[in-house]
Amino acid sequence: MSEPLPASSKKSANLSGHIRIPGDKSISHRSLMFGALASGETRISGLLEGDDVIHTANAMRAMGAKITKDNGVYVIHGTGNGCLLEPEQPLDFGNAGTGARLTMGLVGTYAMKTRFIGDASLSKRPMGRILDPLRLMGVQVEASEGDRLPLTLWGAVTPNPITYRVPMASAQVKSAVLLAGLNTPGITTVIEPVMTRDHTEKMLVGFGADLEVETDNDGVRYIHLEGQGELYGQVITVPGDPSSAAFPIVAALITEGSDITIENVLLNPTRTGLITTLLEMGADISFENKRQTGGEEVADIRVRSSRLKGIKVPKERAPSMIDEYPVLAVAAVFAEGKTVMEGLAELRVKESDRLSAVANGLKKNGVDCEEGKDFLIVTGEPSAKNIGGGTVTTHLDHRIAMSFLVLGLGAGKPVTIDDKRMIATSFPEFMGLMAKLGAHIE
Repeated sequence: MSEPLPASSKKSANLSGHIRIPGDKSISHRSLMFGALASGETRISGLLEGDDVIHTANAMRAMGAKITKDNGVYVIHGTGNGCLLEPEQPLDFGNAGTGARLTMGLVGTYAMKTRFIGDASLSKRPMGRILDPLRLMGVQVEASEGDRLPLTLWGAVTPNPITYRVPMASAQVKSAVLLAGLNTPGITTVIEPVMTRDHTEKMLVGFGADLEVETDNDGVRYIHLEGQGELYGQVITVPGDPSSAAFPIVAALITEGSDITIENVLLNPTRTGLITTLLEMGADISFENKRQTGGEEVADIRVRSSRLKGIKVPKERAPSMIDEYPVLAVAAVFAEGKTVMEGLAELRVKESDRLSAVANGLKKNGVDCEEGKDFLIVTGEPSAKNIGGGTVTTHLDHRIAMSFLVLGLGAGKPVTIDDKRMIATSFPEFMGLMAKLGAHIE
């Protein structure tokens, strides 16, 4: 691996302008997978061209899908559902947890051998939550210690449809089981006690899958998928990624005199927990040009610098903003009083142990915070004149890197991160877009 590339950010003001962020990562991964499985042609505009998504595209090519790029539009000629080919080489997912986990579901019910590999960070992440339901469907697994990569799947000749209650709020587990159900005879059912992002369900219906969702009086969702049906190619426009929009949103809130607009951002209610929380903290955020595209609501988001106040974030909101807690913790630094974030156990199994990475990074930069097993409490210092001056260990985690570069934009002293290279996994344009707004990052 090449040498780390440190980066620093320093106090900025008057961020302004209109920007368009890259396509949503969740929808980009799924567009490629469903296009690869569909009969006919799928055309995707606005695909996120980060490393994670490119790894998924390469995996789909390795299993028989034809994927080309024509004037910025990705064109996929799929194999048809049930017709993926056994890959000749291991599928390398780099740092892409979503790509790896969803593809395990996708290939697990094919009577073939598929090997999964990834980078050092991905190889530390536990895969048991995906492998357990696949084992129930008849998949044979040979994995590294702790159900980690590298691992090999041998699909069952006749997979079993299952009814599976998801043991934690995880869109990846739900999606992997549903994708496994696509090539399984009969009806596969996923029971979801806590709703998570629902792109898989929405998009499968859009591609023609026989899928129904029932919600009982307690809010428990029952998702039924009829296996071995046909999927049909679609035309997809990928909206902007709300998880990427989080960084310029918080940057504008914490820097004096800022007024920015982020265009074409996905507003799916399972993804807007951060914006809801920031509004409760007093953020000046408004939505313009609200519209529907591909069954999803999108809008332009206008953000102006704001005086924030600390709040207690409801723990049941965690599934709708799990990727945004690092940058929320940064916003909390500039808020009056304490911000209490609970229900964060899931952060410990992300690209890094994000909970510890955030707490340690804040402490290195003079922030008063308390880390618990599944909580983080940040005591704000709105003037922030004594904040900063530290170097943050990113642990190869793109969201840690971007969050702490945002911290430096409002802090009294510069903030340095040890490596910026992994930002390309989800937001390759981050540095350029932030500079365009007037942020001092180098």
